[in-house]
Amino acid sequence: MLLHVLSNLKRYIDHSLKLLRQTSPEPQQLALQLDFFSQDFSAKSGVDHPAPPHLPIPPQSSPSPNTTAIVTRAGARHIQLNDHALEYLLHRSKRRSIGFLIDDDGLRVTAPKWVTLGEIENAIREKQRWIFTKLNERRERSARRLQPQMQWRDGASLPYLGGDIILRLLSSQVTGVTFDEIARTLTICLPANATEQQLKDRVQAWMQTEAKRIFAKRLPIYAEKLGVTYRSFALSSAMTQWGSCTIEGKIRLNWRLIHFTLPLIDYVIAHELSHLREMNHSPRFWATVQSVFPEFQEAKKALRERAPETLPIF
Repeated sequence: MLLHVLSNLKRYIDHSLKLLRQTSPEPQQLALQLDFFSQDFSAKSGVDHPAPPHLPIPPQSSPSPNTTAIVTRAGARHIQLNDHALEYLLHRSKRRSIGFLIDDDGLRVTAPKWVTLGEIENAIREKQRWIFTKLNERRERSARRLQPQMQWRDGASLPYLGGDIILRLLSSQVTGVTFDEIARTLTICLPANATEQQLKDRVQAWMQTEAKRIFAKRLPIYAEKLGVTYRSFALSSAMTQWGSCTIEGKIRLNWRLIHFTLPLIDYVIAHELSHLREMNHSPRFWATVQSVFPEFQEAKKALRERAPETLPIF
């Protein structure tokens, strides 16, 4: 008799534990996290994206008839948000929060397995303004990448310090480069049988020389403001970063910054030199940047939108 009672008690406990394991956490225990991914250059711009705040998932509710998700053959879902039909891919995972990722394919949502579709769609509605803003930014960057590349010929425009300069070609046996700052023309002297790559090499060499000259003038200004000393600086040709700083005080700055305005160049310089006081991206680091470059947020945003692949290809 005792064995029978114990056996029934064990089955009851096992059943209760099973129900507990299947019970979802309360909605208020969840967090809505917006995951910012840059590709950069973009993502890869070397400029950091601050983590957005964690927000609670809205209370569970069933989606209204006009927002019911429709599964397409590609596995995508659709939700109607006012006048906009939004397509997204849903991925289930073991994570404990809902994450949004905007990439070249659009919106991808990652959510815990036990979160209902109604909760996911409520989260999308809650963050639709952020989602549409990021989708538009991605679309604009893609459009810029599809723009025709610069034609390497006489009269072509070349970005320099935030404006355009005109490329002038002269046939000469004596090679040389001359820049007229007033007329904003860059004259390249090359033999008549010179190749396009030779022209690109001449222009790139001149721009790198200009970059080194300007960086060398701006670095001491911000180093003095910050009260730091850098050991050395060199040019970089990285496609993923605008600048870097090592703990030994070695600064590297992307020569392609020469295409941009002086404030954007100063921002990157101030950013890298600030690492000599804070080798991290903590609030203290950003406060350090702001102390010498108050408008850093605007420069940071502007630089994020300028991918290296949108610049002339050398």
